[in-house]
Amino acid sequence: MTSEDLRERLIRLDGKPYPAYKGVKGRYDCGHYTLSIDHVQGDPFASPSRLSVQIGHPSSELPPDLFSNRSRKTGTETYLAQSFAGQCRLGQRSIGSGKSGLIAIDTPGQEILERTCVSITGESVTIRFSLGLPANGRRILGRSAATLICNTLNDILSSVFDFSDTAEIRSYAEANEDADALRAQLPEHRLVAFIADDSILPRTSGIDQRPLGEAIPFQSPDSVRIRLRAPNSGEITGMGIADGITLIVGGGYHGKSTLLNAIERGVYNHIPGDGRERVVARGDATKVRAEDGRSVASVDLSPFIGNLPGGKETKRFSTANASGSTSQATGIVETLETGSKCLLIDEDISATNFLIRDERMQQLIAPDKEPITPFAQRVLPLYDQLGVSTILTLGGSGDYFGPAHRVIAMENYRPVDFTAQAKAICMNGATETSPRSPQAPFEFNPIVRRAADQSSLSPYKSSKPYRGGKDIRPPKRNLKVRDRRGLDLGAETIDLTLVSQIVDASQVRAIGAIIAYAHDKGLFESETIVDAFEAILSELERQGLSMLAGHDLAAVRLQELSAALNRLRTLRILPADSPLK
Repeated sequence: MTSEDLRERLIRLDGKPYPAYKGVKGRYDCGHYTLSIDHVQGDPFASPSRLSVQIGHPSSELPPDLFSNRSRKTGTETYLAQSFAGQCRLGQRSIGSGKSGLIAIDTPGQEILERTCVSITGESVTIRFSLGLPANGRRILGRSAATLICNTLNDILSSVFDFSDTAEIRSYAEANEDADALRAQLPEHRLVAFIADDSILPRTSGIDQRPLGEAIPFQSPDSVRIRLRAPNSGEITGMGIADGITLIVGGGYHGKSTLLNAIERGVYNHIPGDGRERVVARGDATKVRAEDGRSVASVDLSPFIGNLPGGKETKRFSTANASGSTSQATGIVETLETGSKCLLIDEDISATNFLIRDERMQQLIAPDKEPITPFAQRVLPLYDQLGVSTILTLGGSGDYFGPAHRVIAMENYRPVDFTAQAKAICMNGATETSPRSPQAPFEFNPIVRRAADQSSLSPYKSSKPYRGGKDIRPPKRNLKVRDRRGLDLGAETIDLTLVSQIVDASQVRAIGAIIAYAHDKGLFESETIVDAFEAILSELERQGLSMLAGHDLAAVRLQELSAALNRLRTLRILPADSPLK
């Protein structure tokens, strides 16, 4: 059928009950593109209908070099999604009841992420979006629907695919390719992060990730400045943070957390003009913080916490209500379980008794009365034995000067290398009133990957029984996203508020879809949690996010998948000796 067939069909529906819209579901040849009405909403107040358009490259006129490799393709897809969203906003108008007249797409923020809303292949571009079919009350506005779908949508697409000037779309492809190239060079230089000179790190606010106007551009200290090369921008200079233990110190409001937050977001690439396009971190760098009240399921905390009152076991520690120190120790061990080799820790959102225990407190409370071994005594063995680097912001303690490999001080948002000064303070003993108690030798055990009881993480919600107690209905899958802060999984809600490296609600949708996929395929019955997730991510790398059921999905890392599942309060871990199928 053609677009004219669709127009006539919609006009004939004018004034009919809303469910009659179901009859327009299908594919339509619109000349330069194919329109597919994939899902029709049940009423004007329900979630909007789902549509997609597919445009062959002869009609799209998309320059082939903009999708010649995966990096450039993802950058170009991000631009097209943002452009489509912008055109929707320009043409948006209320037509009738509920969501009538709405046209919307999963809109990218400052990060460039692979998404399902726009996909480019060697043959075509596909754009997936939502549209509110117009109604007055629950009566169809057929003529308005015909204008919306056959005229307004066509105008939006004409504007999106107007490539008379390719400079802007090309900047997206090139920015993403350059960032991937910079990140790929980190291992050969033994770096965990790189912050390019002239980057703009401050954000507009805590809830607005756009760059702050009139911010001070970043400039690297000469002692840690390195040069990397990008395929489009050429040589780029900036501060290289080497592996090992790096402290970011300084007074309040001088930019310590701002620098760490930029590194934290540096696991993702950024759109042109963001200011952090050339700030990159290891892909597995993970922010770990205190999180009072979270649940813990059978985690080995013995490297950090032991000798609990009452003889409670810490090698397989579980609780429904963790303290700040326990939750932070848990976060570190769970991160190590994913294979991450870089921890990011901010003193401001950490448990003080987990980070440090000063000399006077050691004298007052005997070591055998304190179950917590401060992170200051484990940070160096983590690196020496497990190869795990740490970047830590500090403003109130010098306990980390000794194990640190480098100390960067922030002075009015400008970094200064203070490593020599910090080491001199350690040599002079100026921070202590008496010699510190010697640290006992410590050896980390191999990090164990845990296996889950599959029945404890079902994405299905039990249905209520019919009268008489008999239930013949199949269970219903429940995956509901609460912005980027939470996920309803089955009968439970996972609180993701403090998992800061989830940056987009579409990542939360992907997390739900991946957990459901693993559950339905029975992967948790035969694999550990991390092995199951790694297998799925490897398959997504080959097939793309479209492999998963659902819409408006965005790429997610292993670390956030693990973090989400570990915060599921019903999660049960199998005994260490339980055989997997």
